[in-house]
Amino acid sequence: MKKNSLVFILFLLIGMLAGMIVAELLSPFPFLSFLTRSAEITWEPKANLNIIQYDFYIRVKLNLASILGLVMSIWIYRKL
Repeated sequence: MKKNSLVFILFLLIGMLAGMIVAELLSPFPFLSFLTRSAEITWEPKANLNIIQYDFYIRVKLNLASILGLVMSIWIYRKL
């Protein structure tokens, strides 16, 4: 399989999504709270230039389960 950056980004997104799903499934168990505790990173660039106006909102929620998902997706990508 030919490796390119689009496939790598897709693998990263899928890995992060899988990690977040696992974190949501493990959230009812209090003894696994170290996996499900999240930190949020937000970025809100906006501008009004009279001709064009834009407003973006980007939020990333990271927890240990999503980072493990990212690591697993990188490992799987390298194995291809």
